[in-house]
Order: sequence, then structure tokens, then C-alpha cells
Amino acid sequence: MKKYEELLDRAYSQLPPTVFESKRFEIPRVRSTIFGMRTVIHNFKEIAETLNRKPQHLLKFLAKEMATAGVIENERAIFQGKFENETLQRLVERYTREYVICPVCKRPDTKIVKEKRIWFLICEACGAKSSIRPV
Repeated sequence: MKKYEELLDRAYSQLPPTVFESKRFEIPRVRSTIFGMRTVIHNFKEIAETLNRKPQHLLKFLAKEMATAGVIENERAIFQGKFENETLQRLVERYTREYVICPVCKRPDTKIVKEKRIWFLICEACGAKSSIRPV
């Protein structure tokens, strides 16, 4: 029994410290404003960085889901049409569930990889590989 505990201690000592951290993953609240027939997300770059995704990928998803055109300008995104803040927040949360959170271990430490014609969500925490639909 003592040998087992020594081996266990040795295994724990070789793990990286990030394994023991349990910080909560939080998506920033969407800050948007409606100007005429345009909706501006002011903290768009911050949201994309928090999700660890390219802003273009997030923009493409949001534009497709809202059936409108969108552009990135500096730190913000501008969409044609009027969209409520709650709608935008729900879409960002759906994007996070589909394209960021690992379906196996539920952690946000993932990356998107394309192999041949199929897109995969690869988890850097548990190593799971799940296919996802392209945006």
C-alpha cells in the first residue's frame, strides 16, 4: 500500500499546475447599441478572445444565424438590422456550446481543426475529438 501512495504522489508531482486550477469560464456580456438600422457589438473582440476563436469565425456564425451582413471594425462588429441585446447574448452562448465547449469534459480548452473536408473540435484538456458542422 505504501508503494502505491508513493507512485501516486510521484504521478501528481509530474502533472502541470493548470490541471489543479478550477477557474470558472465566463462569457463576457454582449454590449450592443442600435444605430438606425444597424446593430453594433462594442466588445466583439473581447468576446472572441475569451472564447479563444478567430473573430471572423464568430462573425460568420452570428451573421448566418441572424440572416444579415456583418463586418468587423476595430474592436467591434456591425450588423445590418436591429437586434436585441438578449438575442445576441443567446446566439453567443449557443456558439459557445457548439464551437467552444468540449462535449466530453465540458471544458472550454478546445481548438477547431479541419481534416480533409470535415471540421473537428479537439479538446486540449481531455484529448476528445468531436466532429462539428461548418459555419
